[in-house]
Formats: sequence, structure tokens, C-alpha cells
Amino acid sequence: MTRSSSALAAALILSACCLWPPGVWAVDADFDDGAIYQIVYPDWFKESFLHLPDDAAEAAEDGKQGLFVFFSTQGCSYCHLFIEQSLGDPAIAERLRAHFDSIGLEIFSDAEMTDFDDKETRVKAFAVDQGVQFAPTLLFFDTEGERLLRLTGYYDPQTFDRVLDYLIGGHHREIALRDYLRAGQTSSEAAGGDLLSDPMFAQPPYALDRSRVAAERPLLVLFESADCPRCERFHREVLGDAPTRERLKAFDVVRLDAADDETPVLTPGGTRTVPNAWLEELGFTQLPALAFFNETGELVLASDALILKSRMNNSIGFVTERKYEQGWNYQRYARSQGMKKAAGEQ
Repeated sequence: MTRSSSALAAALILSACCLWPPGVWAVDADFDDGAIYQIVYPDWFKESFLHLPDDAAEAAEDGKQGLFVFFSTQGCSYCHLFIEQSLGDPAIAERLRAHFDSIGLEIFSDAEMTDFDDKETRVKAFAVDQGVQFAPTLLFFDTEGERLLRLTGYYDPQTFDRVLDYLIGGHHREIALRDYLRAGQTSSEAAGGDLLSDPMFAQPPYALDRSRVAAERPLLVLFESADCPRCERFHREVLGDAPTRERLKAFDVVRLDAADDETPVLTPGGTRTVPNAWLEELGFTQLPALAFFNETGELVLASDALILKSRMNNSIGFVTERKYEQGWNYQRYARSQGMKKAAGEQ
């Protein structure tokens, strides 16, 4: 396992490391992902001096497996939901506390800290090193400072409990989390149907190359699958939202079947592939997964985390306003939009 992201693509792709398990989108229908919340960590989180080698050593002395580092940011509705629903579950909290010391960090914090390489840095720089762009991001480290797992986005109690099973049971040494979660699915959970259609999706052939001649519009590539129970909600609540659809007219939109190993695709960078191979190359492990490319074929934002209406519109704005050209990441843009909303400017 690496301790930091080593390439731009790794920093852009926020993978949650599980293959569309059924519980990840088990969110109440009235959840508003655009609501602004004050983030308060559970009182059993560790009061850390932000010297991670010492924190890991203390966890080892207490017979624990390592550290759970929870990256959040103020105002984040997904962070609040995870704290309230998953960390607020007494049984989950007890299991997590028994095996890991938990530390909460703010993505944009200027606080000084010492990382696992004993290097002095700042929390926001450590977040970048770990490929953190979306909140929440959940990191697990062993007592030697090696990262065991990175999860991005909201995880409901059922699925997060299975993640703990995976780590506590030592299964991370033998099998990928996506395979572990898939193996635990029931037949009803794994049952699929047809891909959902939408007239906004471009039809094949998928000649998406824009590396030689720039396109007129940015490109959104959506990966789905017939056995993806969360895709229906994405279509209903996100793609079915009239203002969101209007904003998506600024994009070329392509939907690919994640299980398709036959249909030819010429990627924005000019490489020939097929959908499932491209999905793997991009590092996606959840569905639906979204990849945004600019007019010249550069990948500027990608995520397989939970994306509902507000996060989708922030993603659209991040790309269309070209904030990536100013060195911004997604979460910085989302924070700016949240501040405008709080000030009554939206």
C-alpha cells in the first residue's frame, strides 16, 4: 500500500473501494445533500496532537490494529449523515473503538502535523497527499503507518459494519474489499434488470477522442450496470431534475455498461478499449461512476462516491467554470458554493 497518491489520476479519482454493494445508497428519501451542517465528531474520537507516528504507537500499545482517520469539512451533509447514522450506531462505535483509534481532520485545516514518514506538514497538505478531494473520506492505517483502506463518501451502517468485518477479520490481506462485499450479497441483492435509458445519452459508436481536435463541449461519461440498484435513484433524483438536466446540456453525455467487454470505445485520450476495461483503468469500483473530461480530453474530475443533486450540480459547476485550471479541487469549489448559500447569495 502506498502512503500518498503518486499521480494526478490517483488524486482525481475518488474510489470507495467496493463494487456497488447494495447498502451504500441506503439513504432516506428526505436527505438533502445541499443542507449545511455543523460537523461535530463523536466524543470518543481521540484528542490527537497530530503526530501520527505517536498516535499509531499508542494504538499498538493498546492492542489495536491502527488508526481510523476521518476527513470531513464544515457544512458537509454527507459527513453529518455518516456521523449520525453510522458512527452513531452503538454497536458500530463499540467495534471501531475496540480495534482503531479514531481521529477527525478538517480537509482545509492549516494546523501543523507530523505524517507517518515523520515529516512536518499541514493537515490540508496531508489530505492532498492521501488523494482526499471529496468529504467524507475514510482512511484506515495500521500501526506502522501503512494505509489499509481508503473509502470515499457516505457509508450506511450495514455496509460500514461489513467494512469493519473485512478489516478486523484480516480479509484485507487476502481479498479486495469489492470482492469481499460482493461475496456477501444475497441473491435478491445481486438481482439486476435492464440499463435505464435516457435520451440525453449519446449513441454508439463511442468515438470520444478529443486529444487531436478539441471538442466544443466538456464530456461526462457515466458508468452503470444492470445489477446496480442505486442507479435508479440517480436517474430519478439527479438526472430527472429539470434544472440539472438543463445544465447538462453544456456537456456531451455518454453512458456505458460497466459489464460490457465488447463495445469498442475510443477514449478522450485516443486509446482504444471497451467499457469494463476502461472502468478498471480509471480505478472505479462503485456504480454509478462519473468521469468528467474537458474539451481537450483531460480527466478533470471523477468519482464513484454517493452523488445526489447538490453534489452533482457542484461537479457540473466545477467543470464548466474551469476551476481546475486555478488549482482548485472539487471540495474547495463545493465549500465556496456552501458559503454563498449560507450568505444568501444563491
